[in-house]
Amino acid sequence: MVDLEYLKNINLTSTPIVQKLLATFFLTPNYRIFANVDIQLENVEKIPRDETVIFAMNHTDRYNYWPFQYKLWTMKNLPYTTVWVKGKYYRNNILGKVLDACNLIPVPSMGYLIEEFYKKKNGKRIEREEYRIVRDVIDGSHEIGDALWKIATETTSFLKDDFVEYIKSYHETIMERVAELSKIALFERNLNLIVFPEGTRSLQLGKGRTGLAQLVLHTEKKVFPVGCSNSDQVYTGSLPIAKSGRIIYRIGDPLSVEDQLQEYRIKEKFKLFSKESQKKYKEQFESVTRIIMENINSLVDKGYRR
Repeated sequence: MVDLEYLKNINLTSTPIVQKLLATFFLTPNYRIFANVDIQLENVEKIPRDETVIFAMNHTDRYNYWPFQYKLWTMKNLPYTTVWVKGKYYRNNILGKVLDACNLIPVPSMGYLIEEFYKKKNGKRIEREEYRIVRDVIDGSHEIGDALWKIATETTSFLKDDFVEYIKSYHETIMERVAELSKIALFERNLNLIVFPEGTRSLQLGKGRTGLAQLVLHTEKKVFPVGCSNSDQVYTGSLPIAKSGRIIYRIGDPLSVEDQLQEYRIKEKFKLFSKESQKKYKEQFESVTRIIMENINSLVDKGYRR
């Protein structure tokens, strides 16, 4: 399970050896020998060489950041990258170790934590109906008393002992460590960061979540919107084997608190991903998210737009 202790043990490096090995001995043969994968990076000259940045990309399939990372790697004069990755991918211990070795940052969602704590307490995965009720209670859509009669004994037990407040507090603490790792990547390890603001995979661009906007306003790093098209036609299944095809990444103009995002700049210090910050600066976070998503939408091919 990706818990606080797990995140504390993640050590990002400026030169991730496993990324280099995968690019050299797996992706290169896959893209150039066993398949013909044409990776196009439009406007790549916009990416600065003397500072780290955040890339905001649409998420069409499991692997659409790989060709992007690979192409940047072949250029040799850009920093390596790290990526925000869903916590659920770390349920497989072997895959988790590979992702750690690849210099990635797991981001455990509230849903992931609910499922993992439930399994730990009850020895089985939570059913969809039970999950929905637990989530509604945590989100404030139901009072515990209103929900108890609907759910099984183990779920009733799951909601007791101040679990609701505990899971909210624990998730906030988890995200503090994610914020810390992100800042270490950008400011100490000379890594660019790739974020999927949708938070989940979707062929058509979905609604953005505000986590990226919070990071941008907190770090004041430039964010480059990136529109990815056709990767889902190259990576068509769950296996990381690419078919022949052409993938296009269009890199947009940087968005910064010095220009396009200036009116939403937060001059006082605020705590990343905290309940208080999300309440106090909701308008700024949502506005920046909207701008980022509009820019991504303008960079993808027609079939991937909203």
